[in-house]
Amino acid sequence: MDKTQKALAYFQKGFACSQAVFAVFARELGMDETMALRIACGLGAGMARTCQTCGAVSGAYLVLGLKYGRDKLEDTAARDRTYDMMQEFNRMFTARHGSVNCRELIGYNLGNPQEYQQVVEENLFRERCEAYVRTAAEWLETVAAV
Repeated sequence: MDKTQKALAYFQKGFACSQAVFAVFARELGMDETMALRIACGLGAGMARTCQTCGAVSGAYLVLGLKYGRDKLEDTAARDRTYDMMQEFNRMFTARHGSVNCRELIGYNLGNPQEYQQVVEENLFRERCEAYVRTAAEWLETVAAV
């Protein structure tokens, strides 16, 4: 099973999109799975159901930071590479899906209990969000070479 399929399996089990993307790749980069799931937990549904940046996108950002991010103040090249990779990811994701914003992607305010329930009833997490998880994981695996 490739990483994209593993990420989809996490999502289908009920983990947030951010957790599904981050946990698979974090494990490959030496981070404990439990820690990765905890770190990414609050980023699902557009940052804790605030419908901001898509959780699959946020999960990808975490992966890029873990792989390429700087850990020494003077390492501006690592910072710049991380920023460049994130911007490239944003361009690709937006070109494919129209936005990186959860509200625009899913069409509902997930912070509103009635709208959240409507999304559940319409099975939109599976119908729409699986594609976002797939896009993020495929890009990380192929373009970012994680």
